[in-house]
Amino acid sequence: MSLQTFYDTGNSQNGTPGTGKSVLGKELAARTGLNYVNIGDLAKEHDFYEDWDEERECHVLDEERVLDELEDQMSAGGNVVDYHGCELFPERWFDIVFVTRTNNTVLYDRLKNRGYSDKKVQENVQCEIFQTLLEEARESYKVEIVHELQSNTPQDMEANLNDIIQWLVQWKNDHS
Repeated sequence: MSLQTFYDTGNSQNGTPGTGKSVLGKELAARTGLNYVNIGDLAKEHDFYEDWDEERECHVLDEERVLDELEDQMSAGGNVVDYHGCELFPERWFDIVFVTRTNNTVLYDRLKNRGYSDKKVQENVQCEIFQTLLEEARESYKVEIVHELQSNTPQDMEANLNDIIQWLVQWKNDHS
């Protein structure tokens, strides 16, 4: 049976930039037929920005417009949502939340290779050290649906994909 024929679930991929959440989300969607939704790409496509943050060197997301745009799609289910944070999303949208985590040295190298400024690299590595996004997820959703995934190597990525797909199959069996 093809996975895309029966999932109504929604899941969220969160994590510090450079932890592998986009690679994981895209591959998960490709293997399961779930819809991949990258919030950064959605915001760019529709210009869902309020402002530019000079200090952080990034756009400020217009959260209300993003939520309005996604409401119908998320209500229908079957989505993998990719964004660095999760506190803006309603709890009802997700059955499970995965937070990707990466060793600080690996993360530093990934961000430098992307051309991030020293300041932006430092901010993101500190975010990872202090588990900022993991704690945000635990505060925003029921603790039992928040799962931490290590994402340092291609082997970690494959193991994470297999674990998530196994969870999806179990979720389907439990909700049939």
